[in-house]
Amino acid sequence: MRFISESESSALINHELAYDAIYQALIAATQPDTKSFAVVHGQASDSKNIFSVKSSATQHLAGLKVGSFWEDNPKNGLPRHNALILLFNQTNGKMAAAIEAGKVNAFRTAASNAVATHVLARKDSKILAIFGTGNQAKYECEALARIRNFEQILIVGRDSSKAEKMAKDLNHLGIKTGVSEAKEACEQADIIVTATSSHAPLFKAEWVKAGTHISSMGSDKQGKQELPPELFLYSGLFCDLNTQSKVIGEFQHAPESATLTNIGNVLLAKTQGRLSQEQITIYDSSGLCIQDLYIAQKILEISSY
Repeated sequence: MRFISESESSALINHELAYDAIYQALIAATQPDTKSFAVVHGQASDSKNIFSVKSSATQHLAGLKVGSFWEDNPKNGLPRHNALILLFNQTNGKMAAAIEAGKVNAFRTAASNAVATHVLARKDSKILAIFGTGNQAKYECEALARIRNFEQILIVGRDSSKAEKMAKDLNHLGIKTGVSEAKEACEQADIIVTATSSHAPLFKAEWVKAGTHISSMGSDKQGKQELPPELFLYSGLFCDLNTQSKVIGEFQHAPESATLTNIGNVLLAKTQGRLSQEQITIYDSSGLCIQDLYIAQKILEISSY
């Protein structure tokens, strides 16, 4: 069995590798031979520490990803989020590879946003509003800055000190970055990204201007919610996988009759993405194991034995 440590996978991962892997994974998710199995959520002995297990299979790959969130880890100088990707040897059922993927997971999630936003957001988008100041938010901004020429990034967070720190951490992008209130950010933004653990809408539908693209990155469990459901009634709705998005993603709050388009079908040009400059588009990333398998395979290809 091959083992890739956190230090090695962190050294190998970058936004370009993640984008390429996730682009192919989102296409693979739409294929009939790809299976995405029900997500399992659990908790540790201390109920505030939680984990999830996601699994998937294609004709050539099968495996799972265990993701964990340990709330008090920063007190001990450790990240709250960790992940382990396991790939099966499909001949004998043994583990073919184990990859520690805490940082990889952040790149993988941001890449899903970047791939979808690249085909859905207006090409002239100049202002990004990011809701959230946690581990994931910075990666989202970095990934999107590769696909759009932003003039400004507006950060919305509950803790102003964390928002200000994040603004400083994004200085390397060379983009004007500042802290904003939710209403102001939505009214100005061409692209809105939510990367939180919220269980209630973060803003009002009427604050969003025509032509905006929105990516919800935080809803990956029943009960989570980041967007106002009123938006779903007059927006184009896209997701990583409609069957999962309806159960644990943002679109668990959408009407049963809502049409959810898998982004992989847009990438394959089987269906259209944005219909007009004025249309509001929404992408829900509930997080697919097939993404983990594809990015794990990429890392194995470039790693040394």
